[in-house]
Amino acid sequence: MSSSPLGRSTGENPPNRFQQFHLETHAEPLRLPTRFLQDASLSILAENNSPDVPFTYSVNPYRGCEHGCIYCYARPSHEYLGFSAGLDFETQILVKRDAPDLLRKALGKRNWISQSVAMSGNTDCYQPVERKLELTRSCLKVFLDFRNPVSIITKNHLITRDADILSSLAAQDLVHVVLSVTTLDTDLHARMEPRTSSPLKRLETIQTLSELGIPVGVNLAPVIPGLTEAEIPEILQAARDRGASWANYILLRLPGPVNSLFQDWLSRNYPNRVHKVLNGLKRVRDGKLSDSKYGSRMRGYGAGADLLQNFFEMSSRKAGFGSCDHVLRTDLFRLPSDRQLTLEL
Repeated sequence: MSSSPLGRSTGENPPNRFQQFHLETHAEPLRLPTRFLQDASLSILAENNSPDVPFTYSVNPYRGCEHGCIYCYARPSHEYLGFSAGLDFETQILVKRDAPDLLRKALGKRNWISQSVAMSGNTDCYQPVERKLELTRSCLKVFLDFRNPVSIITKNHLITRDADILSSLAAQDLVHVVLSVTTLDTDLHARMEPRTSSPLKRLETIQTLSELGIPVGVNLAPVIPGLTEAEIPEILQAARDRGASWANYILLRLPGPVNSLFQDWLSRNYPNRVHKVLNGLKRVRDGKLSDSKYGSRMRGYGAGADLLQNFFEMSSRKAGFGSCDHVLRTDLFRLPSDRQLTLEL
């Protein structure tokens, strides 16, 4: 579903902060094949206690992401696996082939308390290889079997393939879906997030899910001052016109090596906007390019950040969005009657 099947947003493979040695490669980025490696993880529920993240547990069937979005905040997580946050992140993908079985085991434990689980908290669960492996689809079947709520965020039209399962979940108030839309500019999209679904396909996905009665919202993530912020009203109106029920935004984050990767990409693709974008980021981050503090890392701080939030909220109201106060049900949870589960401590 990508607009540039061979596209790579970065040509860089910066050194891993945690490795003593670094292997230089001079291969043409477009010719680098994507490798899919077995992930031997023995658990599937990733837990976080971040106060500005609206879920405690998430499921990531894949680590690394072939979508290759240049701005992705998850890139540094690849360094903990011994890879680079650059090309490695989008070409060396770890696959949890037993993710559905691990999820079934986790939900069947005595100490599991039903609550909404996010797919995915780190990388996109509908990245291109999902079309073949169907790990996300299999995990959704597990959530449906247990009647455990799940929330999904993606940039890929492939989610419509699973409309049958999503409709069954939605009928019991067990699912929320969010489409991340960064830009409606097809040229910018192809350069910035080359293997994701096109902006039009994402809007079509919102419409398809909405017409099926599946709760769907839009996330403008990330908003990039000086590059995409002017599109906020247009994106919101387009998403609302196609049935999105709520909207949110996240400000561009540049953690660790993402800072240099993004600036290199910006200078190669939009040299005339470098100063505008960097100064725009400083305006909404009180003079800094990035911030890791809870609360401000996703919204910024200072007068510039307040102006951006007011602009988003005004545009959101004008487009017809209200607040999202729909809470997924947890009282329907059950152990599947068609299976003999061994409850574990």
